Amino acid sequence: MEPEVPLYKRGQEILAKYPDAKRIEVASHWKIPELHGFAGSVEDWIKIKRQVLVLGIKKSLAVRPNTRSANFIAPFESNGCTMSCSYCYVPRRKGYANPITLYVNMEQAMQYLRRHAARQGSKTAPDEVDAQHWVYEIGEGGDCSVDAAICDNVKDLVNLFKELPNAKVTFATKFVNRELLTYDPQGKTRIRFSLMPHNMSKLVDVRTSPISDRIAVMNDFVDAGYEVNVNFSPVIVYEGWEADWQRLFEELNDTVNDKTKQQLVCEIIFLTHNEHLHHVNMHWHPKAEEVLWRPEVQEVKYSENGGRNVRYKSGIKRGYVQTVVDMVYRQLPYCGIRYAF
Repeated sequence: MEPEVPLYKRGQEILAKYPDAKRIEVASHWKIPELHGFAGSVEDWIKIKRQVLVLGIKKSLAVRPNTRSANFIAPFESNGCTMSCSYCYVPRRKGYANPITLYVNMEQAMQYLRRHAARQGSKTAPDEVDAQHWVYEIGEGGDCSVDAAICDNVKDLVNLFKELPNAKVTFATKFVNRELLTYDPQGKTRIRFSLMPHNMSKLVDVRTSPISDRIAVMNDFVDAGYEVNVNFSPVIVYEGWEADWQRLFEELNDTVNDKTKQQLVCEIIFLTHNEHLHHVNMHWHPKAEEVLWRPEVQEVKYSENGGRNVRYKSGIKRGYVQTVVDMVYRQLPYCGIRYAF
């Protein structure tokens, strides 16, 4: 924890929740040699996620434009996660271990968001993100459902956006936290449950809620006042992948009720992997790399910050994407597609 954490109400609340925790002061939540960029910690990947919580002050409060799941990326309320999805992009930036870092200065962040939303005014024309509201993504750096089990950062943001007449909030999740059902979001929070075939999730979605649990709770979240969407993500190509996705769509169709179906929209995202993460994974979860790292069907794509990523070759990926789109149209005709790539 940074030295200033106990000066903030949220910091005091979290510290009181874990009175027996060993407290280690650090100059910066980004500069912890034992966690960030320390190759030796890859052997303790899961242990660190299970036992370490980092508390810090969010120094940079900025909103970035976005054009897919949201109109804007809000300042993170956290970074990192207790879950260990083997394709996650966060470790690519954060080093060999990425436990949750929670930011305790949420009042400052919320004041910033109030001002930013006020400057936008009313949304005068619908777009693929939303027909009426400016949408702010709050979960790009972690999983908000997990964070909500530790402190009230997410609850505070849900309550904030109930007050903003021109904006709503969104985040994707792989964790079922039924405590969120008590938040009363009043239609101003869009939660996106990430889904993939069961057998693949068991391999690569380490320490997440089972796929069937995520599907089973969707009706409850709609009844609780959430807008519920789904992310079919990441789509991973392997022998028999089309049949597995067909079975997943059948389960979704059979489980969600008419009320949920009427407002359902999906996002389809194919796998992007990373060379550095591939080498890290080989030390703790090499089995997953048999399906994630397949140079024979992948090509290099450099990220904006120079990272060497890989994705399915464009010539064959177009066919893969069309296959999933066609399955959605055929099996889930009520489900709109926000984007597919």
